[in-house]
Amino acid sequence: MKAYLAALFVLLVAPSGSTQAGNLDGAWAMDASTCNDIFTKVNNKLAFKQNADLHAGGLIVQGKQITGTFQKCTVKSMHDDGQNVRMVAACSDGIAISDVTFDVKLSGENTITLSSKEPVPVETPYVRCSM
Repeated sequence: MKAYLAALFVLLVAPSGSTQAGNLDGAWAMDASTCNDIFTKVNNKLAFKQNADLHAGGLIVQGKQITGTFQKCTVKSMHDDGQNVRMVAACSDGIAISDVTFDVKLSGENTITLSSKEPVPVETPYVRCSM
């Protein structure tokens, strides 16, 4: 379940109130107080710290690539209705590849809520880490 939530965390919020793929880049964490425990910069690029998986979930978004501590995803499609985005991403855990569908909702400045109905209903808030 943790890897599934990590895949969902990938989406970022545009400051205008619309969630767009071009504005999704950055580091996102389930808890802002853990940003420095999860993320670092190596050669001016975002990366996970060695023990990032021991802290609350986090994701790094770069274009259509979404990386969690246990999964890597590529966004296949997005439908933006202004306040919400329905996304489909192909995700790999190193063993298998599967499509994951989720919704991203703007819930405040630099905050989003990711939700999914499958395999079980889940709703998780995330904050953008300033890096």
